Amino acid sequence: MQRIKKGDTVEIIAGKDVGERGEVVTVMVKEDRVVVSNLNVGKKHEKAKQIGSRQIPAQIVEFNAPLHLSNVMVVCPACSKATRVGFRFKDDGYKVRFCKACDTDID
Repeated sequence: MQRIKKGDTVEIIAGKDVGERGEVVTVMVKEDRVVVSNLNVGKKHEKAKQIGSRQIPAQIVEFNAPLHLSNVMVVCPACSKATRVGFRFKDDGYKVRFCKACDTDID
């Protein structure tokens, strides 16, 4: 089970967007990275290109760059604080994430 999942609200704790909150769009498990919507925006310059009979002009494209997992913290839905995540087993045997600050289940 992962500490950060797609759809979680996270707060950035390092980098140029410190303190900003956003929703997780993609989790790259093998690279230990996460993409947050509308944060850590990068720019890429693209050349003009010909696709069939269409001509696409040169342009600057903005994209959401991935962040390392160590630079984000999950925001607890109950206490709305950026918090560490713990794991515990419920009585029915399911493993759930919980907020270390207020001790409530995140899932």
